[in-house]
Parts: sequence; C-alpha cells; structure tokens
Amino acid sequence: MPSVNQNQTILGQSIALHGEMSGKEDLLIEGQLEGTISLPDHCVTVGSHGEVKAEVHARQIIVLGAVTGNITAREKIEIRKTGQVVGDLVAASVAIEDGAYFKGSIDILREQNHGAPRPASMSDPLKASV
Repeated sequence: MPSVNQNQTILGQSIALHGEMSGKEDLLIEGQLEGTISLPDHCVTVGSHGEVKAEVHARQIIVLGAVTGNITAREKIEIRKTGQVVGDLVAASVAIEDGAYFKGSIDILREQNHGAPRPASMSDPLKASV
C-alpha cells in the first residue's frame, strides 16, 4: 500500500463522490469516485479498493484498483498487478505490471528538444501528412 504523507487527501472506502475534484495535494482513493479529477502537479493513487469512473489528469497516477476512463499524466502512469484500467493512457512513461488488466490505447508524450519541431512519424498522422 502506498505510504501516506501529510499533504495527501484520502477518500475512504465508505465514501462515494460524484462530480469534479481538483486540488493542490496528492490523493488516495479507496472509495468510489465518478466524474473528473484534475491534480496536474500531484499524484493520484487509486487504492486496491478504489473504483473510479472518471477522466483523470495528474502529474503521476498509480492504479491498484479499478479505473474506467481516460488517464493523462504529465510524468508517469503505473498500473500495478491488482489494477484494472479500461480507457486510454497518455503519459511520458507507462508501466503495466504482470497480472494487471488494461484495455485501451497508449500515447507516449515526448519532450520537445529546445523548441525544435518533432520529426513526423506514422504514429503522428497530422504531421506525417503535411
């Protein structure tokens, strides 16, 4: 189980939340959340009991429970062996442990090198067709 720090909010197992969630601290979800989560500078952890049906945007996202919805992380998405994700992933780095369930697509973000345009590739059809 992820360690709890002082700047972390915990959504407990008995909590069900519907709506938009945003903030300026890490979030551990052990309950149910439906809607959107926006913590662009922080970590969202879906605990082993967590059930999320949401669009999730964060710096880092760790999934030990279940997520249905698209996940976007500025740095890294980790789906641990107990994790289940149905949705598209967008991040600079993605790790999926053996035993995890994932259904969707993965888009790896690449940093631009000193403002130089990124070379066109088959995975980037808009630039490839120009």
